[in-house]
Amino acid sequence: MTDQRAGDLRAEFPILAQDINGHPLIYFDNAATSQKPLEVIAAITHYYERDNSNVHRGIHELSNRATRAFEAAREAVAGFVGARPEETVFTRGTTDSINLVARAWGDENVGPGDVILLTEMEHHSNLLPWQMLAARRGASLRFVPVDGDGRLDLSNFESLLAGPVKIFAFTHISNTLGTINPAADLCARARAAGVTTLVDCAQSAGHLPVDAAELGCDFIVFSGHKMCGPTGIGVLVGRGGILDRMPPFEGGGEMVESAFYNESKWKQAPARFEAGTPPIAEAIGLGAAVGFLNRVGRDFIAAHDASIVGHALEIFSTIPGLHILGPPDGRSALVSFVIDGVHAQDIVSFANASGLALRAGHHCTQPLLRKLGIPASARASFYLYNTHDEVARAAAILRRIRDLLA
Repeated sequence: MTDQRAGDLRAEFPILAQDINGHPLIYFDNAATSQKPLEVIAAITHYYERDNSNVHRGIHELSNRATRAFEAAREAVAGFVGARPEETVFTRGTTDSINLVARAWGDENVGPGDVILLTEMEHHSNLLPWQMLAARRGASLRFVPVDGDGRLDLSNFESLLAGPVKIFAFTHISNTLGTINPAADLCARARAAGVTTLVDCAQSAGHLPVDAAELGCDFIVFSGHKMCGPTGIGVLVGRGGILDRMPPFEGGGEMVESAFYNESKWKQAPARFEAGTPPIAEAIGLGAAVGFLNRVGRDFIAAHDASIVGHALEIFSTIPGLHILGPPDGRSALVSFVIDGVHAQDIVSFANASGLALRAGHHCTQPLLRKLGIPASARASFYLYNTHDEVARAAAILRRIRDLLA
């Protein structure tokens, strides 16, 4: 049932209807970026063709239209994750959102001797900003370990939360292992210990129903381009007035109530964190993407994810010498793997010759792969427009690569 609808949805993504190197495109690089439906492309085009103007400060009609569309997008995006518009900041992406928190919240709340808690499966975007904060403020990092199945080892979680832990920042879904972490439970346990929480929803916001209140976290971050929206736009949600207790991270136009030569008065959130001209077209495109995903339904997307990744795990595991990373269940729609005797870069290069788009490397999780003893892996990642037939065709391509190169 989900596969038939996925096939129907493909017509809304014009990029998929092309051949690559003489073969029909199989796009399995969705964890890096998803493709864009026609209505998102149309929304961006409409803004540039009809409404292009700067927002908030104009009085003329084009500025009024642009402002209405921009703020309507904020309302749509906030509602998409169960937040309020005043809690929702537009950023350049997940990385930018985390850096904003590490600077604006971190520099105010983390000091010498404090601890920042992360997990061993974090993307570099949720590792490097905290390393930099720890170095600036004399704090230290602590990590929830990953077990042999690719899940978090929570046997000593309470002890990891003990002491001067200021924030626990973790990924909802691992971009390398596909592991879906129990975010609501982790946030509840951290909250009971008095620890602030940030959940990286880059891999989950477009795949699962995500609700800020149900997660019970302080911050949510995600990117538009991984959920059918444009590049260059991301979101930071800060709940419970936490944003208004944070100083601005950048200075510029629009984020002040009043400015004088020697001091200024900041606006309330989200304006205080959106200095300068915002990504207007990108925000409008993200609002359209949210509308599209609401129409498709994240319950459908989650069910299709489970179906297609289950099929991929089953059929990929029949290829001799292919080893899958991550847990056998409780995972999202991606499969990272290695093939004995074949470098990951060669797998992806040969796959491209057959029209199959994969990704190879450390997936910005170098410490994790180093722990696993793997220099690099190939990764197939799926989305709402991928089909079981594509998985079968990809498996045949991988089998040929194995037979040719191993």
